[in-house]
Amino acid sequence: MPSMNADTLFRLLADPTRRALYERITDRGGQTVGDLTLFSGVSQPTVSKHLSLMKEAGLVTGERNGREIVYRTLPEGLEPFKHWLAVYGG
Repeated sequence: MPSMNADTLFRLLADPTRRALYERITDRGGQTVGDLTLFSGVSQPTVSKHLSLMKEAGLVTGERNGREIVYRTLPEGLEPFKHWLAVYGG
């Protein structure tokens, strides 16, 4: 997993669609691209692109389950944000 700095993480999660996908994966404990496409109302290629960026950032992981990949969030991916809040959050 790459080391993500807070600036990059803030930019990544500033996108409302990407943030909604992250929240949905977290709330449901795992989702496929198909699940997320139905939920979000955006195209499958767009969902896949968002997932690719989140995976590259260490926010999600994908595990093959038959013909599908189930995406789950990686809580440690939010560590730069948590650290920033600990320092500057009051």
